[in-house]
Amino acid sequence: MYPGLAIARALVRLRPEVQPFFVGALRGIERDVLPTTECPHLLLDLQPLYRPHVWKNWRTLRGALASWTRLNAAGRERAPAMVVGTGGYAAGLALVWAWRRGVPAVQHIGDAIPGITARWGARFARQSYLGFPEAARYLPRSRGALVDTGNPIEPPPDIRPAGAEARARWGFPAAAKVLLVFGGSQGARALNQAVAAWVERGIPRGLCVLWATGRGQHDAFAHLDRADVRVVPYLSPISEAYATADLALVRGGMMGTSELCAWGVPMVIVPLPSAANDHQTANATVLEQGGAALHLPQRELSAERLDVVITALLADPARLSAMSAAARGRGRPHAAAEIARRIAAYLSPA
Repeated sequence: MYPGLAIARALVRLRPEVQPFFVGALRGIERDVLPTTECPHLLLDLQPLYRPHVWKNWRTLRGALASWTRLNAAGRERAPAMVVGTGGYAAGLALVWAWRRGVPAVQHIGDAIPGITARWGARFARQSYLGFPEAARYLPRSRGALVDTGNPIEPPPDIRPAGAEARARWGFPAAAKVLLVFGGSQGARALNQAVAAWVERGIPRGLCVLWATGRGQHDAFAHLDRADVRVVPYLSPISEAYATADLALVRGGMMGTSELCAWGVPMVIVPLPSAANDHQTANATVLEQGGAALHLPQRELSAERLDVVITALLADPARLSAMSAAARGRGRPHAAAEIARRIAAYLSPA
């Protein structure tokens, strides 16, 4: 969802006459996000592939057939010049529609291990834009180019706020080290529980924690809020938190890790074990190999382990500095603009 919005907005800035139209799934995050944006959209009743319970796939087929009819109607009405896939059920159907109708298509592939839609779409997409260059090894040979663009994010400002100024907004001392904790918009229960136990046990002296629990979990942890541990449901704008952080404890999602790289924030990554194709572990692994992160599997996550890992990193400024430099080296803050320029090159002249 968010890569798609970033690409669409960058494209409109480049070519104001372009009119983005989103196709999403009723069961996806787009159901909540798209109505709050400026973008017209179509939400389809699509279902996933039920691998363990294959007898449930009649729902998948029924949803695809009904959605195909609605997508056909939208295509006739709008006559799209191009289809841009950004992953998920709806992107898969839209890419098939583009292939059948002879409409040019490109796609964005955000993770280090591409999903089924991305692997299939790479066979006919004119270009596939890679959030992680390591994804190329998993993609089939195709007629389209694989382009290492990075993930389309909201870039950091050209002039970033001073660390002391950013800390002051949260009431943290200017000399404090700040750990940023978040697990996505809904939070991460395992992460939250481990951090809660660690805070109750006692965090290192001189450390402050900025902890976003997720909206649905905030009530369970709000009582831990204090001067050196700020507990909030979510961070908006999150740029203020990035400007504050010396280190981050996060999941391995493509957007959060890409944003942290762009800001040069070192990471301790605890991947979600149930993520499709275990792609978050792949993201964490390549970032660790690149020197930007430390991979901490969820099975090893505990208050005691967190204390050991975070304390060791804080006690080694040279390592933190090297991790920060490695993160910046992988950061691609202008990916959305680059992808927009490439898409615009396929469109008719302005």
